[in-house]
Amino acid sequence: MTLPRTAPRPARRAAVAAFVVLAATVPLTAGAAGAAGTQAVDAALPYVCALPSGEQPATVRISATLPDRAVAGEPVRPADVTTTVELPEQAVTDLTALGAAGVRAATRLAVGVAQGEAAAEAVWRGDTEPVPLPPSGPLTLAATGDVPTVTGRGTHDLTFTAGSLTVDLAPSTADGGATDPASLTVPCRLADEAPDGGRLAAVPLGTDGSGGTESPSGSPSGEPSASGTPGQPGGDDPERQGERAPKVAEPLPGGGTAERAAPTCKYDAKYPAGPMSLNAYITGYANVNKLDGAALIPPFCTLITQGEPQFEFLPDFSGATITQHSTADLWYQQRKRTPPFQATFLSFDFTPTKATMVLEQTGPMTIDSNGFTDFAFTSTDTYVRAPITLRVTALEVNGTPLDVGTECRTRTSLASPEPEPEKYPGDHLILHGRGEQNIGEPATGYLLLSGGPLTGEVTIPAFTGCGTADGENLDRLLTASVSGPGNYVKQVQGQACFVSAEVLNPDECTEDAQPKKIPVAER
Repeated sequence: MTLPRTAPRPARRAAVAAFVVLAATVPLTAGAAGAAGTQAVDAALPYVCALPSGEQPATVRISATLPDRAVAGEPVRPADVTTTVELPEQAVTDLTALGAAGVRAATRLAVGVAQGEAAAEAVWRGDTEPVPLPPSGPLTLAATGDVPTVTGRGTHDLTFTAGSLTVDLAPSTADGGATDPASLTVPCRLADEAPDGGRLAAVPLGTDGSGGTESPSGSPSGEPSASGTPGQPGGDDPERQGERAPKVAEPLPGGGTAERAAPTCKYDAKYPAGPMSLNAYITGYANVNKLDGAALIPPFCTLITQGEPQFEFLPDFSGATITQHSTADLWYQQRKRTPPFQATFLSFDFTPTKATMVLEQTGPMTIDSNGFTDFAFTSTDTYVRAPITLRVTALEVNGTPLDVGTECRTRTSLASPEPEPEKYPGDHLILHGRGEQNIGEPATGYLLLSGGPLTGEVTIPAFTGCGTADGENLDRLLTASVSGPGNYVKQVQGQACFVSAEVLNPDECTEDAQPKKIPVAER
């Protein structure tokens, strides 16, 4: 069970460290195989998926191309990765019960990457095109996407093994609207009968491009260990001491990798850190229904003041509810806003329109988490509420710039359906995330510390202030082409950096107290 972070305590830090080991694993890079050939991965594995109606068997086919050998110290990147999930007919029944006629999916496959006894984890992400629900039979979802690169740090084989899978579903009605709820998260685990424990492939590694020195079984081929006993790591041998976990490096949207592919995200004199301060990057997509498209919001900074968790135990102490109230602010160049971002759409289905936009926070942002634990399993629902206006700073229609002036924005905040309007009055964006965790296992979904996907639905209000005194009033043009209800939003928060720790966790934070994890947007 992962509990929220509070003021540093040695025992607590030790408990959190176990979670951070998983959360901070880094992704896979292109290149690195040199002139090596390739090997094809094509594995059909049995899984068990937790559908709304209960657990059901599923088949997951994983295909990819890997080099047939690689060089230690150079990144290896699986290519042509496709994760095809075949959910049973019951999944169609569950979605149909929500009023869905189609569905879009995003997958997150945990892939264990090991060298000898050293291991790390990469997440192979993918997303699908919209798929109509079949009238009968299973639901097949084929997801593709960029995956991390992995860099081996020794001469043992790099082995890739499939692990847990999460399928995020965004069902839609026959007219293209969102269902209620607007999204579902389906966790899946590898079935016990999976052949070879889900092993996908092994890439031999060498130091000169000639390939590895290891046998397919994973044991060194006649290579003595430092202790003098074949096959046992340890001792003073430099090769054994250098046996570290493979390095994983996340891909950037559009390809490539980078350590700091995001704006500065740190506390400063204008916004000083406190004893419960976190910071984290967020990125994602926001649909614009009228334009039949989505805008990518690149990584932006959020500064978080974490509240103390409150526990209320059951009378027999068999479990407890957990509540936590935190606050947060967007932060870019000492203002409560995102960096500018661009999106291009076809207005009225035929006119290419490019807009440069900024999201501005206009009031307090709150993060409320409510969970329950039986001390073996914990589930948490988190709601982020923020008054956010959309400002347009530049507009280009069919290649012609239009002067929108300096005050072009939505009249009011983006507005989500609020289930408790008396408690939370006024217009505001609402994003929801659900996290679950069995003790001793990695968390799935969203938790404040580890991050994860947050989804919601917003109405984009009418625009005002668009245009100049001596030019055309563009309020009606933007309102007609953009404003309206039912716009699906999916944001992904990265691992938070606990900047108030006595010693910064290098898996969470850079040396200058910025979040180390830069998330990748998911559709």
